[in-house]
Amino acid sequence: MKLSISENKKSAIFGDLKTANQAFNKIYKGDREERQPIHTVYGGANLFKSNTTDVLGNIALKSLLHYAPNFAEFGKAFQLRGCDKLPSKESEQLALAEELKSLSNEELKKHSAGFSYNIYQKVIAKLQKEGVEDFRIDFEDGFGNRSDKEEDETAQFAAKQVAKGMQEGTLSPFIGIRIKPFTEELKVRGLRTLDIFLTTLLTASNGKLPDNFVVMLPKVTIPEQIIALVSFFEVIEETFSLKDGTLKMEMMVETTQSIIAENGVNPLRNFITVSKGRCIATHFGTYDYTASNNITASYQEMDHDVCDFAHYMTKVALAHTGVWLSDGATNTMPIGPHRGELTEAQEQENKEVVHRSWLKGYDHIRHSLYKGLYQGWDLNPAQLPMRYTAVYAFFLESYDDAVLRLKTFVEKAAQATLIGDTFDDAATGQGLLNYFLKALNSGAISIDEVLVTGLTLDEIRTRSFAKILKDRRAKL
Repeated sequence: MKLSISENKKSAIFGDLKTANQAFNKIYKGDREERQPIHTVYGGANLFKSNTTDVLGNIALKSLLHYAPNFAEFGKAFQLRGCDKLPSKESEQLALAEELKSLSNEELKKHSAGFSYNIYQKVIAKLQKEGVEDFRIDFEDGFGNRSDKEEDETAQFAAKQVAKGMQEGTLSPFIGIRIKPFTEELKVRGLRTLDIFLTTLLTASNGKLPDNFVVMLPKVTIPEQIIALVSFFEVIEETFSLKDGTLKMEMMVETTQSIIAENGVNPLRNFITVSKGRCIATHFGTYDYTASNNITASYQEMDHDVCDFAHYMTKVALAHTGVWLSDGATNTMPIGPHRGELTEAQEQENKEVVHRSWLKGYDHIRHSLYKGLYQGWDLNPAQLPMRYTAVYAFFLESYDDAVLRLKTFVEKAAQATLIGDTFDDAATGQGLLNYFLKALNSGAISIDEVLVTGLTLDEIRTRSFAKILKDRRAKL
């Protein structure tokens, strides 16, 4: 076939483009393949011990079983799909639970009560096995302003407890420390706490860090704060002969200046750049951010419009960079007002308060998931049941539809397909694949439940629908 352009001219045309494309791909390399925790629990450093996360999981399970002793009460409390068909009498609830136990997974999916039953069992199993996925030993808001002597002693004690947890295998899969911000007033205190903590930990553990350890820097407003933290990391790595880049950080997005800087530009991408690859996630500070927008206390909620704006700005700035995004927390605690020996009326009031708080937190988490934020904060173990319920329900509600659409789309090998009233194209194919990747990551579904789509495990791991189709076409 005759062409008008020579190889030399083509090379000249593509010379600069190749360099630019490679630079672009280095920045926008896509989502990371590692597991992302679906939540982070923040707890005061003064309360942390080596088995804290196990204790929190047990408290959460106890709270769930007390306020939702069976799947029917659970389904009604969270207003799950089909909850209007669930019985109210305890004897009928127990009988229905026995009936559902004998059903296969397929039969359970078709049963009107199956959705609540399935999620209830999943949440209980999660709390029993791994109630807390990620934990931050908090020296900022969760610790407050204490004397320097007390903070020094707490940093040393917490580090020794982490070392003990490493040895005994009692730490959560992800763990880290939140220090005070590097503002002019608090930078010395923040750095001193981190120095004591890391020096004590690395000395006690013979130079080893826990798996997935990270340092959280709050209230970031300028890149120099991150640069200072990275410089300290380099000193610690040299001192303890750690590999360059071992220490990782996260940053808090909780000021208006972290969304729009003084020059009118979103600074988040620059913050990531100056971290030299060490900043792996951003976490949103709901209440500091709403306060910085002059929102009054009554309306400082996760689903406020100013939060939505900040989330979308963050997503656009950091999309495809591999940086994880996390939402904040709801500050409504599902804890009843009455303590001690309770009357029947007080017990009922406690249950009503907890159920209302569960539902409010559930709706907040669902709102985050709707925006594509698959991680958030929890501040109290009583919030864990609503975290897992919201995540599992969000993904399982659309599972059957997603299986049908993706399976049909893959079988047609990129031919646009009309299923029901939804028209799928290649971009939707990637969206469907994203659904399965996030659902699998969260624990809502198993790998076997992904494989029914017709994809192989190797194809799923590519994380790219375009590549899956390209490879399949090559085999035709």
